[in-house]
Amino acid sequence: MLLDRLSDLKVVPVIRSDNDAYAGLACDWLLEAGLRALEVTLTVPGAEHLIAALAKREPDALIGAGTVLTAEEARRCIDAGAAFLVSPCAAPGVQEVATEAGIPFMPGAATPSEVLARWREGAALVKIFPAKLLGGTAYLKTLKTVFPEIPLMPTGGVNPETAADYLNAGALCVGMGGELMPKAALQSGNKTQVLTLARQALAAVSEP
Repeated sequence: MLLDRLSDLKVVPVIRSDNDAYAGLACDWLLEAGLRALEVTLTVPGAEHLIAALAKREPDALIGAGTVLTAEEARRCIDAGAAFLVSPCAAPGVQEVATEAGIPFMPGAATPSEVLARWREGAALVKIFPAKLLGGTAYLKTLKTVFPEIPLMPTGGVNPETAADYLNAGALCVGMGGELMPKAALQSGNKTQVLTLARQALAAVSEP
């Protein structure tokens, strides 16, 4: 079950780049560091091809699609082999396609009303975005007080230093983007920096 895997893995890197080569490099390095869930956003050129290649090459990893905004995009990602779909907001039609295909959909929300609406629409998990700007761990903890039954994934501003705080505040898992793979590191080929950040994140969420 997806939620059980995400609860175990705890960190979902969000791959967002306007360069497909950099996006592929980020995925390779993050997987090498030990992260086993990746969200490849549709802002990456040729994202479906990258998802398909990763899903075939890494059958034990969870390879999902992010920034899925339409039913047609959802179908293309599912056909490519995406294990889950994510959106930063409400995305009309995506939930229906995901449900029909038996693929978990994780839409985004910012307010309590949006969280409840996404959950009632059938979300497997609700992405809280942008988490840091909304109030960080204090806001997430408040949401969990109101909605203890709804699994939440804060994304946006979460970094290796704050990841454990979000989990302690009630997050099922956390999403991390540029905090794990800085654009400058990818452009300069600084693999060591990305591996170090990824392993710091893993170590932080693995601490008792």
